[in-house]
Amino acid sequence: MTVPQAEAFGLIAVTIAFFVWGRLPYDLVALAALLAGIAIGLVPAHHAFEGFSNEIVIIVAAALVVSEGVARSGVVETIMHPVLPRLRTVRTQVPVLAGATMLLSMVTKNVGALAILMPVALQVARRNGTAPSYLLMPMAFASLLGGIVTLVGTAPNIIMASVRQQVLGKPFGMFDYTPVGLSVALLGLGFLAFGWRLLPSGRKAVGSMEAAFTMEEYTAEARLTRGSPAAGQTVADLERMGDGEVEVATVVRERYRRFVPTPDWRLREDDVVLLRGDPADLERLVARARLVLAGESAEDAAAGGGEVMVVEGVVTSDSTLVGRTPAQLDLSRRHGLALLAVSRSGQRIGQRLSTVRLAAGDAVVLKGRAAALPEALGELRVLPLAERSIALGRSQRSWIPIGVLAVAMGLVAANLVSVTVAFFGATVVLLLLRVMTMHEAYETVEWHIIVLLGALIPLSHAITETGGSALLAGWLNGAVHGAPPMLALGIVLVITMAVTPFLHNAPTVLVFGPIAASLAVKLGLRPDPFLMAVALGAGCDFLTPIGHQCNTLVMGPGGYRFADYPRLGLPLSLLVVAAGVPLIALCWPLR
Repeated sequence: MTVPQAEAFGLIAVTIAFFVWGRLPYDLVALAALLAGIAIGLVPAHHAFEGFSNEIVIIVAAALVVSEGVARSGVVETIMHPVLPRLRTVRTQVPVLAGATMLLSMVTKNVGALAILMPVALQVARRNGTAPSYLLMPMAFASLLGGIVTLVGTAPNIIMASVRQQVLGKPFGMFDYTPVGLSVALLGLGFLAFGWRLLPSGRKAVGSMEAAFTMEEYTAEARLTRGSPAAGQTVADLERMGDGEVEVATVVRERYRRFVPTPDWRLREDDVVLLRGDPADLERLVARARLVLAGESAEDAAAGGGEVMVVEGVVTSDSTLVGRTPAQLDLSRRHGLALLAVSRSGQRIGQRLSTVRLAAGDAVVLKGRAAALPEALGELRVLPLAERSIALGRSQRSWIPIGVLAVAMGLVAANLVSVTVAFFGATVVLLLLRVMTMHEAYETVEWHIIVLLGALIPLSHAITETGGSALLAGWLNGAVHGAPPMLALGIVLVITMAVTPFLHNAPTVLVFGPIAASLAVKLGLRPDPFLMAVALGAGCDFLTPIGHQCNTLVMGPGGYRFADYPRLGLPLSLLVVAAGVPLIALCWPLR
């Protein structure tokens, strides 16, 4: 072993040790490792930051934004809405929800797909008395299985395409992963449809800071527009559009006539309804019934075309809002704000929001220009609550994001543009169409993942350029010498799956990809099946809550403990190995 090789392996070993230790953020560890590599001369200074301009980073960031655009569109929820009332038992809920998550993960990043469908699953669980622990882990594992089917489903596939470009001069294409990935995913889904019985029930979800700041039900005011599907329907029909989670508290007709409606009260165009519910449920009903929230039109004019934000805040005791109504304060003209909803602890609000005399302690949802909102809140002495995603008043449900994504996928499939250009272009188009603001797009990108990738790519290249990959491949070659090629392939897959939960999937692919390719060459075999084995192993992390963000995402809401993951994940991992090795050898011949 040469000195540069020893330095490269030592640095990687120390980096892995810090990853496993877990006391420092992954991205900070990666940055420190890159700095150390520069300091010892392992990474040339003029190449040190090339990782941040790598196509991998662009694709991952763009995929996150596109996934958020699809989530905001509400299209997935709209498609599933007719099916949800039929999901009355766990035996039907698990395969349908896990299958939907898996399918969506094939065309968007898997963590985005899971984030889209988790609220749907929690709603189904609450309505039918199902333990969320039965649903959420199968959905998380299904999102990982769906991600292995296409290039853009998961970061390991994107990174492996870059590794193949580095090793063989040509990256994997959009659907090169599909024959193996789809077969494994369907087998895994079949297992999850029955395997949920291995999971614990009755666990309480772990609370979050967001939950601690969640107010009681809000009251929002909305008007039935021309063409609204609720016009001519009963109050009960309108409440069903909100899945029974929103109450129609009051109907205002002919501007001033207020009624407390019965369920069979028939609604008309231009009726104003006071709705009570959680902001997410209110948003869902407003979108489905095509209602217009009070004050939105005036606020949009005041916004002057600027970026719009929605915030949740509390009226303080010294606020100018106390004892006064929004109409008296003329919020729209003076401050460029629209009052979308009010929550008053222990009291019901039965009058139009413009006439409500606000009190200290009231929680309000306000909408206004992003640039002016902080100053307006300061002037009004409204204290913003802990940040959480409030869709009410900013969600524009449409098929546009799905259409843009379909065009991008089609261009890639037809080999007209690269994946990088397709997803970058899709992101720009969605922003130009105002599906989300630039501020929201920046918030969507998981910057710790971007930093992690950008910092580790030069270190991965250093391992290869110093001959370290070839050296490790030689050691592995000695270990599997004389073994059948299928066994060698299986060993690579098992090692990758064993390392990923503790190393993280991105570093695993960056480090083990070149090593696997070198091992294949030393064994006189083709590199492609071994690269596929590394991608499959890194994408199938079912053993811990820390190796992949999808597993981490469901830990709190599902009330899971660390030891719960192997209960379902270990047999699923064994299934992936048993099916994955022969499938890879069949689709990607070893010789």
